[in-house]
Amino acid sequence: MHIHIIMHEAFEGPGAFLSWIEKHQHSSSYTRLYLGDSLPKTCSHFDLLLIMGGPQSPSTTSDECSYFNSEAEQQLIRLAVENNKLVLGVCLGSQLISNAMGGTTIASPNKEIGLFPVTLTEAGKNDPLFADFPETFACGHWHGDMPGLTDEAVIIAQSTACPRQIIRFAPNVYAFQCHFEFNPSTISAMIENCHSELEQEKGKPFVQSIEQLRTNGYNMANKLLYKFLDGFVK
Repeated sequence: MHIHIIMHEAFEGPGAFLSWIEKHQHSSSYTRLYLGDSLPKTCSHFDLLLIMGGPQSPSTTSDECSYFNSEAEQQLIRLAVENNKLVLGVCLGSQLISNAMGGTTIASPNKEIGLFPVTLTEAGKNDPLFADFPETFACGHWHGDMPGLTDEAVIIAQSTACPRQIIRFAPNVYAFQCHFEFNPSTISAMIENCHSELEQEKGKPFVQSIEQLRTNGYNMANKLLYKFLDGFVK
């Protein structure tokens, strides 16, 4: 199994995804857009396309971020889907999948930063990849938007703050608005690089303090991620 990872920023890395890749001795490659890497022109070399998060949105222009090309990423996502590759997006990645599949990213009802409960919908309970998940579980969050829906999209999980946390767009295409991959290292990087955002959003009901972010336990969310990935690649 070869996983290709698109990273928009150095501080939004694969976290627990990398631990899973290494544990199972899968191979991986990267497009680090912030370093000027080019997106793959084909999808023949990978089995799974993993699109990570970032402060951009699908509507961000090249004038606003010179190394971000939303439409080019969406074209790659569509190409991967057409070629029956596994596709998984996190946060911004989930929104890019949404737009590539015909949806429109919209603002979430609430800004959400921290570790908060996520609950499976009835459809989620019946999804084979989530059948062994607890009905409600804690997961990481750092977002203000959420994916749009298509006619085929199925909401797998939601939270009090955001009604679209996990979406299945097709049997091989999932979008995580939430962050299963957070670990102490990724959280530290987020805090360091998004400190002004934390100050601006301080005191909102679904925004935790820096102290809370650092002391949260992300191990259970990581274990659930591994469970999902084990089923996904089968």
